[in-house]
Amino acid sequence: MVADKDAETGEVDRTFSGLRRFNAAMGLLHLVQGIVMIIISSDFALPVTTLYLKFNPEETALIQNLQELGKLTIGPVVGSFLLLSALAHFVVSTVGYRWYVKNLKNEINPARWYEYALSSSVMIVVIAMLAGMYDLASLILIFALNATMILFGMTMEIGNEDREDVDWRPFIYGCFAGLVPWVAIALYLFGTTPPNFVYGIFGSIFFFFNVFALNMYLQYKKVGPWEDYLFGERAYIVLSLVAKTLLAWQVFAGTLRPM
Repeated sequence: MVADKDAETGEVDRTFSGLRRFNAAMGLLHLVQGIVMIIISSDFALPVTTLYLKFNPEETALIQNLQELGKLTIGPVVGSFLLLSALAHFVVSTVGYRWYVKNLKNEINPARWYEYALSSSVMIVVIAMLAGMYDLASLILIFALNATMILFGMTMEIGNEDREDVDWRPFIYGCFAGLVPWVAIALYLFGTTPPNFVYGIFGSIFFFFNVFALNMYLQYKKVGPWEDYLFGERAYIVLSLVAKTLLAWQVFAGTLRPM
């Protein structure tokens, strides 16, 4: 019996050690892409604007006053969400490894949610700007809504720790919060005629954002291999790499290639 317990403990240790190496490898892939993206990207930039009201004395009325605050260079912004992921992977595979394993054993990974709250929100802002949304207030709002969606994901994990009956409310609320930015972007996307690659970005990244939600759903329904929380953890890691890589290089191909 003691031998069986020792063997089981050894197997668990090997599993987490493998996950540690996997995170380190994913961190390296994100890091290399982020650095390359920043180095080789063009200086393509998009405006950031405000549309405050201004009193027009000639008409004695308030009118909209479009002002450009400045331009945002897209290459470094794209590189930033890759570098944020790299940082998170390196933290959980080094100084934060014990904390990471402790949380995974409780079927929680705060590191994932904090990183996604930043990186995926930067991603949604990039997509919105490519679709023609330049208003600063609108960009702040979709960033915050997307981050709220992600933090609902963390609430889902924390709130369902040691529960037999799953509380789906955080999942449902998160799906609602996450859908709103995509509706706003769609209004811009289909109200104008952006380049074709922007439609491709919208469709592909919207698909992947929904696959993240599906992964969580399958985890809590314990469908097939998702009965093991660590299977879902690896799926999150792969999905994150694929979604960020796809967005980064689609944006590069569409706007950031040096002319």
